[in-house]
Amino acid sequence: MTSTEAMGTTRWLWPLLADLACVVALAVGGKNTHDASDSGWVVLVIAWPFALAAVLAHVCLTWQGRRAHRVWPEGAIVVAATYVLGMILRAVSGRGLAPGFLVVAAIFLALTMLGWRGVVRIARGPEARSSDPPSPEVSRP
Repeated sequence: MTSTEAMGTTRWLWPLLADLACVVALAVGGKNTHDASDSGWVVLVIAWPFALAAVLAHVCLTWQGRRAHRVWPEGAIVVAATYVLGMILRAVSGRGLAPGFLVVAAIFLALTMLGWRGVVRIARGPEARSSDPPSPEVSRP
């Protein structure tokens, strides 16, 4: 693998792993709050719909040439897709959609998935932010 290929992989891999860590944290928190006595497999049962949704969001952004590490609009797209598609997959798989869970999951995913992006943006400094190429414009009919 060349350094250019490694750089390209890093651009999509680290944001994906960070978002998957947010999803796993949501699942661990849910298990500890509601299913603490159940096996660790409950974390996977809770996480898989949101993890799959996050992966699909990242694939779509990468396919469009967009960088998923940005807070806006890419981060918001990842959060929205992860939440909406995750909830649909959760419902289809027979898991409940309690109103409290809908609210907690939305807040948690938004804070964590946008939060790490904000921290990275601040840590990179103003020079790096100004050199970050803009997202491709979406043509409107």
